[in-house]
Amino acid sequence: MQVDLEVDGTQVAGLPRFQQAVFQGRRLRQFAIGLSALAAVGLVLAFFVGLFAPLSLWAPLLVNQSAGLLVLIAGLQSAWWVTQWRGQAMNPPLPEVVSDETVAPDGWYERLLERLGQRWVRLLGQIGAPTLWLAGWALLAIYSISQFWSLALAPAALGLSASVGAVLSLLLAFGLLVLERQLAQENIAQWPEAGQLAQLSRVAIICLVLSALCLLFGSETSVWPVRLAVLIGLLPGLVAAELLLRAMLSLFSPRREHFEPTLLARSVVADMLRWPPQPLLALQHELHNRFGIDLRQIWAFTYMRRAFLPVMAVVAIVGWSLTGVHEIPLQGRGIYERFGKPVEVFGPGLHAGLPWPLGRVLSVENGVVHELATSVGETSVSVVLEPAEGPAPAIANRLWDASHVNDKSQVIASSRADKQSFQIVNMDVRFVYRIGLTDQAALAATYNSADVPTLIRSTASRILVHDFASRTLDGLLGEDRVGLAEEIGRAVQSDLQKLDSGVEILATVVEAIHPPAGAANAYHGVQAAQIGAQALISRERGAAAQATNQAQLQASIARDQASASAHEINSAAQAADLKFTAEQKAYASAGQAFLLEQYFSQLTQGLANAKLLVLDHRLGGTSNAPTIDLRTFTLPADPASPRNSAQPGAAH
Repeated sequence: MQVDLEVDGTQVAGLPRFQQAVFQGRRLRQFAIGLSALAAVGLVLAFFVGLFAPLSLWAPLLVNQSAGLLVLIAGLQSAWWVTQWRGQAMNPPLPEVVSDETVAPDGWYERLLERLGQRWVRLLGQIGAPTLWLAGWALLAIYSISQFWSLALAPAALGLSASVGAVLSLLLAFGLLVLERQLAQENIAQWPEAGQLAQLSRVAIICLVLSALCLLFGSETSVWPVRLAVLIGLLPGLVAAELLLRAMLSLFSPRREHFEPTLLARSVVADMLRWPPQPLLALQHELHNRFGIDLRQIWAFTYMRRAFLPVMAVVAIVGWSLTGVHEIPLQGRGIYERFGKPVEVFGPGLHAGLPWPLGRVLSVENGVVHELATSVGETSVSVVLEPAEGPAPAIANRLWDASHVNDKSQVIASSRADKQSFQIVNMDVRFVYRIGLTDQAALAATYNSADVPTLIRSTASRILVHDFASRTLDGLLGEDRVGLAEEIGRAVQSDLQKLDSGVEILATVVEAIHPPAGAANAYHGVQAAQIGAQALISRERGAAAQATNQAQLQASIARDQASASAHEINSAAQAADLKFTAEQKAYASAGQAFLLEQYFSQLTQGLANAKLLVLDHRLGGTSNAPTIDLRTFTLPADPASPRNSAQPGAAH
């Protein structure tokens, strides 16, 4: 029961908790200072480890241990404030004489600073130092845990330091266990806060013990110690969050200086850390002490408590029965086993059977197509999507001088003249397969083979060795790839059927067959020499054909020119003969007129561009004869020309 100094101020001296307040406060202060030093060392070491080794186990481990100590320190300091109030109630301080001689500040700036300072002091006084300290410790714990929270840490060997750290953690946990036992055995009348402090100390003890287990069992192959070391921070983180929430809610509670304060650092989460765990009882006590609600007086809660076990049993039975309902996806099938014996193959949809473990369903693929390479290296290849406009990926490089992950080396026969030897060839053969669509194929693929891809790869390797033993490199490079792939696929499918594997080979693809990358350059040299010789022969044949065609062209041109000249001369002679015959006939019929006409024609052609002066003795014989000046008259070169037809005719 809390004490009000205004009512019971004279009776506090007889209460045990007030009598031992000074001693309790001294103990709490010593414990808080010691644990604060340990928490500070842990945080500093954690931040240094996180700076130089961010993927180490030590950083989250030290932070979680320090967070557990910070939660306990917050409880110790909150209890210390309560003991301080009780100590002052036992020995109240003498009232101080306040003098009224105050010096008012001179300037407006000094008055403003004084007013702001008084306002902040008044605000902090209203909030209270216990609330601020509790919120600060809780925020520090939450911030530290969040900085090193990572579930992606890889396991690693810690060596001797792990054993030393585990021993130190167990020693500190043992010391806190002694403190927890002392606090748990304290009388409530003498120290009411001891039980709640014991609950907070269990948080730190659990963090230290779990950290020691992580250090002792940590190795390069164990993943759970690393995950547990990070998940330890959930417990102090939840308690710190609850303390922060209580500090925020305390701002809305009225503070009375004469009323005995209660412990602010109480935690429902820490109160559940007891054996046997009683979360409902802790909640019931909290509601009764905090709000005065007694759940035992409510018949609904009483009925729920009585019906809890039957309802849970019915829910468990119904849930166990629902394990017999199975949903098969569209791309899958299910083999139903009843008491360990396969009974039926379920198709896509919902199916009902006996619940687990009386009946179970094994998943089988339904028509899913897979691609498998004969090389084992394909399992470690990660598919990386390349941009459409970017450079070609490395897997698209099909050059012989580059090594490929999916290539498999094979020994084949070789023949050189009369000697026989062996050669090595690299090949990339892929198989496209699926589980058979029949129920018998599904049963065979499930029960007759433990690993279908490994079975196909081993069978294909044996077939390839047997098939390529009688082939040569030149024969393989020049052989039909489609026919070779079909032959290999039929052989592999035949062996898989003999093994009753339930696998169906859909297609066999021979991606590449070439010599090893080391011998590719030499093989390329031989091929280049052969190609060079063939190119030289073809070049010389082309030059000979070109010279022959050029000679034929020149001869054809000369022959055509001679024939054209002969035809031209013959035509000219024929034209001259025809002209002569025509003129002879014209002279025979016209006589002197034809000659005169020829004369004028020749004269017209010869004097076409000359300026003529025609003088004729026959003109002007008499004095009355007409006179025509023909100095400007020019006979036309062509009598048929329009210009000549426009000139005046001859003078008469």
